[in-house]
Amino acid sequence: MRPFLLLLCIVVTATIVGCGGSSTPEPTDWRPAPVTRDGLSMVAESDADGFRLHTASGDKTFLPGVNLGSTTPLHQPGEIATITRRDYRRWLAQMGELGTRVVRVYTLHPPAFYEELDAYNRAHPQAPLYLVQGVYLPDETYNEPGNTLYSPHVDRAFGDEIRAISAAVHGDLRRPPIRGRAHGRYRTDVSPWIAAWIIGVEWDPAGTVQTNRLARHARYRAGRWFRATSDASATERWIARHMDLLAGLETGRGVSVPIAFANWPTTDPLSHPDEPNATEDLVGVDATHVLPTRRWPAGTFASFHAYPYYPDFQRYEPGLQDTRWNGRTDPYAGYLRSLKEHFAPHMPLLVTEFGVPSSLGSAHAGTNGRDQGGHSEAESMRMDADMLRMFDHIGLGGGFVFAWTDEWFKRTWNTMEHQDPERRQLWHDPLTNEQWFGMVATDPDPIVDGGHEVQPADGPVSYQHVWADASWVHIDTTFRDALPGRARLEVDTVPIPSGADYRVDVEVEQGRAQVWVRTELDPIRLDTPARPYRPDQGTPWVTYELITNREYRHRGRTLPAEFQNVGALLRGNWDPDAADVDSRATWQVDAERRTLRLRLPWSMVGLADPSARTALGPGVPARMVPIGGLRLRLVADDQPATDVHYTWPRWNRTGYRERPKAGLEVVAEAFAELAP
Repeated sequence: MRPFLLLLCIVVTATIVGCGGSSTPEPTDWRPAPVTRDGLSMVAESDADGFRLHTASGDKTFLPGVNLGSTTPLHQPGEIATITRRDYRRWLAQMGELGTRVVRVYTLHPPAFYEELDAYNRAHPQAPLYLVQGVYLPDETYNEPGNTLYSPHVDRAFGDEIRAISAAVHGDLRRPPIRGRAHGRYRTDVSPWIAAWIIGVEWDPAGTVQTNRLARHARYRAGRWFRATSDASATERWIARHMDLLAGLETGRGVSVPIAFANWPTTDPLSHPDEPNATEDLVGVDATHVLPTRRWPAGTFASFHAYPYYPDFQRYEPGLQDTRWNGRTDPYAGYLRSLKEHFAPHMPLLVTEFGVPSSLGSAHAGTNGRDQGGHSEAESMRMDADMLRMFDHIGLGGGFVFAWTDEWFKRTWNTMEHQDPERRQLWHDPLTNEQWFGMVATDPDPIVDGGHEVQPADGPVSYQHVWADASWVHIDTTFRDALPGRARLEVDTVPIPSGADYRVDVEVEQGRAQVWVRTELDPIRLDTPARPYRPDQGTPWVTYELITNREYRHRGRTLPAEFQNVGALLRGNWDPDAADVDSRATWQVDAERRTLRLRLPWSMVGLADPSARTALGPGVPARMVPIGGLRLRLVADDQPATDVHYTWPRWNRTGYRERPKAGLEVVAEAFAELAP
C-alpha cells in the first residue's frame, strides 16, 4: 500500500513547507486542555458563540474529521468484530498522517478500537485524534404499525445502549456477546479525547409522524441537564429524555462535553414547499426544541448528515440560489447557510456526514455537478475538499467526510432490486454508489482460478484472456494483425431464450463504446412504477442506463424521470498508479500490442450475485436465475472472432487490497489549511 506520508509530502500549506530538509514551523499543539466549570471537566463546549475545542494552543473552532464504519468488505455491519486490532492501528495512523483531527463512530466498536485510539494519542500527544462517539438506535421498529419511539422495547433498548457506551468509553464495561453488537471487556478510558457525542439516527419521517401522533400525550418530566421546550413534539421530548440520561451518566464521572442528536434534511426543521417528494418535507425534528440547562455547561450543537444532491428542494428552492461560493451560485451552500441561521441563536451547525462517491453509477443529480456518483476518485476528493472549505467559509463548526473506507454491504435505491440482498456484501458493485464513498479504496483481488485463456489458431484474434474480481469482468483481447475499427461483444447470460442478452459495441476508431441490454431484462423496470418507464421501452434493445430520479407531479406540473447512461463506457486508464488514472474508465486500447481491454461491472452483464453465479432474470419482481457461466462472443469488423464459455468459482470469501484513493492529497491539503 502506498504510504500516506507520500501524499502529505506534496501538500504545501502554512504548516507544511516542502519535504525532506525544508524547514517547517513548530506544529500546532492539539493536546487537550480541558477547563473546569461547576466541578465538571470540559475539553469542548458549544453554544451560540460556536463550537470550541480546548487545546494547548488555544480553542479550535473548526473540526475536520472522518466517519469510520463498523465493518470490512465481505461482511454485514452487524459483524462488527471483523475489524481487527491491526486494522484500527493502521487506520488511525493513516488518519493522523492525513491531518484528520476527529474520528466519528456511529456505535460502540470492539475494545481494540478504544485501546488503539488511546495508544495512538499517547504516542502523538501534540496531534491526537479526537473522538465523536455515537449511540445508534438498536431497535428501529418505531416506524412499524402501532409502534413509536416510546414503545417499551425501542425505548429500553436505546437507554441500555446509552448506559453501556458511556461506561465503555470510560473503560468500565464488561459486555457479553450480543448478536450484531460489539462486546468484550472495556478497560481503556478514552474520555480525555471525546470531543462530542451524537446519539440517534436519521429519523424516519413516517416513524416520526407516527410517534408524534400516537405518543403526543406521553408523560414527560423535564430533565436535570437537558429539557424539551414547551413547543417540542413527542419525538423531540423523547430525544431530550435520552440526551439527559447520557448527560447524567457523564456528570457522574465529572465530565461534560457537547451532546447532540443526529439529523438529516428529510427531517430538518425548515419548510421546503418546492420539494417535489412530499415524504422529504413531511415532518421536522428541531434541535432548538432540545436545549441544555445551566447544569450542562458543555452545551449542544445541530448535527446534520447533509449531502449536495438530496433532497430535490436544493434544486428548486429559489432562496437557496442567493448564496455564492467559488464565484457562482451554490444552492447547497445556501441550504447550509439557512440551517445555520435557524440554529444560530442557540447553537452552531456541524455537518457530521457529507461527501460524494467515486462510483461509476449515480443515484441522483446534485447541484453544481456534485452528483450522487459518476465521479472519478480524483474528482470526488476535490469536491470533498471544496465542501470542507465551504463549511469553514459559511461559519460552521466542522465537517466529517463520509467515509474512511469503501463499504461493500451498502445498497442504493436504483440498484438494490437488481441484487440478491442476502449476499450483497460479498461483491463490490461499481453501479451502487453507496459502496464507493471511502477515502480509502478496497480493491478486490482477482478471483482464484477465475481466469480463462484462448489462443485461436487463425482468425482476427491471437489471444484472449477473460478473468474477474468481485467488481469487474475483464476481457483482454490481442488481435493478430491490427486492431479492428469496430468490435462487438455479445453476452448470453440467462439460459432462456438462447442468444445475446447484453452487448457492448466498441467503435475503436471513433473512441466510443456503449452497453446495450435486451429490453426484457432492462433493470430500470424494477425501480419505478411508471409505465412506460422510458421513452424507448418498446424497442428490442435499449442502452444500459440507471434511473436517477422518478417522475413526480408537483404544483400542477410533471417533473420527468431522469436517467444516467452509465453504459456509455469511458475510455481511459484505470491503473491506480498511473498519472492519468480515471477510476471510471472501462475500456482502453494498447495500439502497440494490438490489444483491446474491457472491464465490465458484473451488473452490466446481468449478474445479481456473481459470488453465487446468480443472474437477474425477467419479471417484476425479477426472477433470480442460477447460471453456469457467461457465453461471450466477440465480433471484429463484422467477422466472428472468439466464442468463449466463461465460468468462475463461486465464493464466500475473496481477497481485497486497501489503497488511498487518487486525489486524496487534496483532502489532506484542506485538512492542513483548516486545522493546522
